[in-house]
This record gives sequence, C-alpha cells and structure tokens, in this order.
Amino acid sequence: MQLNRSISSRPTRNVRIGSVEIGGTQPIAVQSMCATRTTDIELTLRQIRLLESAGADVIRIAIDSKKDVEALKQIRKETEANLVVDLQENYRLAEQLAPYVQKIRYNPGHLHHHQRNVPVADKVKFLVDTAAANDCAIRIGVNFGSLDPDKREEAADPLETALLSAHEHCELVEKLGFQRYVVSLKSSNPLSVVQIYKRFAEERPEIPLHLGVTEAGMLPDGEIKSRIAFEQLLAIGIGDTVRVSLTLPDDEKDKEVLIGRKIIEDVKAGRFRSVPEFLDRGLNVISCPSCSRVENGAFVKLAQEVKRVTEQYQDKKLTIAVMGCRVNGPGETDEADIGLWCGPNFVNLKLGPEKVGAFPYDEVIPRMLEEVERIVADR
Repeated sequence: MQLNRSISSRPTRNVRIGSVEIGGTQPIAVQSMCATRTTDIELTLRQIRLLESAGADVIRIAIDSKKDVEALKQIRKETEANLVVDLQENYRLAEQLAPYVQKIRYNPGHLHHHQRNVPVADKVKFLVDTAAANDCAIRIGVNFGSLDPDKREEAADPLETALLSAHEHCELVEKLGFQRYVVSLKSSNPLSVVQIYKRFAEERPEIPLHLGVTEAGMLPDGEIKSRIAFEQLLAIGIGDTVRVSLTLPDDEKDKEVLIGRKIIEDVKAGRFRSVPEFLDRGLNVISCPSCSRVENGAFVKLAQEVKRVTEQYQDKKLTIAVMGCRVNGPGETDEADIGLWCGPNFVNLKLGPEKVGAFPYDEVIPRMLEEVERIVADR
C-alpha cells in the first residue's frame, strides 16, 4: 500500500524489496519494526499483522542468535510480509536467515564487534554474496549513536564520521558488483538528519535513501522531530522509504506507520506542520523506539516517567537520553547531558560519557532528578 509520489523525486536507481520497489519515481514506502522478542513467535506475528493493517510496506525484525533464526523460520511460514532483518554483532547469521527475508540491514559501526581479526571488506563481501544468492536487498544503516570507531579518528565530528562510513561501504558493496542497496544516515537530532541527507544526496544522487530520525522518542515530540526532518527532505525529493521511530507500548506500534503515511500525504498536499527551531529551545528528551532489542520492557514506562517528571524544566536547555539496549545506548547517552541506558535489571545513569552508577528501575528517577536540579542550578 505504498503512497503514490506526487512530490519531486531524484533520479535514483530502483531497488526491489520483495513485492515493493523503491527509488526513482516509485511510491514512497513506509516501514516499521517489531518491538516483540523474535523468539516469541505468536506475539511477533501479531505485531506484524498490526503493522500490516496500518499499511506497512516493509517490516523489520531483529536477529541476534540462532534461536532467533529458528523463530524466523516459523514466522515466515505464517506471513507473506516483506521482512527486513536487523543484524547485530554476529554478521555470519545472515547466511542462515537470508532465505526467509527480503532485505538485510547491517550497521557499519557493528561489524568490528565479531571476529575482529577478519577485515571489514571480507565481512561486507560475505553479506553481499549472501544477499545476492538469496534474492535480498541490503540497507547500509549508519547511525550517529554507533559509529565505526576506526572512522571517528579520521573525522572532526559525528556527521563527517557518518559520511565517511557511508561512502566507504557504498564503495565496498559496489566493487563487488552489487547495486541492490539503500542507505540510511540516522541521528536523534532532526537538524543533523536534514544536513547529512542533503550532503549525501548531492554526493551520491543515484542511491535510494531510507529516512529516519532515530530515538525520536515519545508522542507528540517524536512526531514533531520526524516531521522536522521528513518535511524538509521529502519536499526536495530526498527520501524513498521512511521509518518513524517512536517509543510506544507494543499494541500501539502501528502509530509509527500511520504517522509516517500522514507526513508523506501532508508533504504531497503542501501542508507543513513542523517548527524547525523547536529543538533549539528548552528541554529535549530523547528516547529510542521500542523494539525487540530492548532488554527490559520497563524501558517504555521509564521513558514516559522521565518525560512526566521533567515537565517543569521545559524552558531549560537540557538533553536527557533514555535508551533501551546496548546497541545505541552508549553512543546516544554519551552525547546527552543526562543519560539513562537501560539494561535487563538496572539502569546506567550517566552524565555525558561518565557513568554515575547503576540503579534499579524503581530507584533511578529520584537520582536522575538530583542531577537535573544540579545542572539547572549550575547553568
């Protein structure tokens, strides 16, 4: 149920993802990601159907173990949805899961975790060969919260690091003769998203782009942040598929799809609702989307509580990041004034890159507020 494209488009090449084709003059596809644990087959199928009913063209699930792969095999028997697998550290799992998905997403910043003695170029070749043999597309998913550590030494700031990483991996993939891929360059700051996508689109206009503001957070702020980026980019033809990343309860994940479709329709109709200056004023609570990588379901309620108890500081310039897993948790909380990086049983409280301590979920809020009050007083 892709949305017809009546807004301007770039002359990118087309990329097929199962029954969906993106790029060029193709309709803009809307994506989302399951928040359930992949090994819970019944709940994952229920969420896939929820997302499909909202109009999701592509649905992402996370695979981090052989148990996840076995669950995926069963899930595939029960759905014809276009599935994207979100690979984590173990890139070699791609070989086992590729027959059951339409696209493989890998993060260049994660390839160094597993088999560190194997060159990155060899790992990319393994992924490309696997995708080609199984009729899969690839997404090169660069994320400001988990950038390639080797590239950080080559660039002055995260934006330049992300661009370096994206260009390197595009070259690695294309040298192997593979062109069925898309690129994403995600940040939790919508203004950085606009800047980096414009840069990349100018430098590589032929590559289809997946738009997203990672850790956009809770509603209504999460929609506002997504609109700030999407409206400015879609209006000039940048963006071939979109994902709105929201912190939501499992039974409300369809809102990611509904809001994504609404933003596209609004841009097509010339309705622009965002306020680009929004982020430069006052409190900014960042929280990652609820997904299957979250290590404790209490993360969603914790994020909601952080937002509630900090409402009195709306006029204070302060960034608080609430992250649900180890994937982007360290990087995003490093950049925030106060970070809450959630583990299975404890929440790591941080001030920038410095860890204050680990606290139980029901004890971390009062401790966080102490730091909020201290920072506000100091400023």
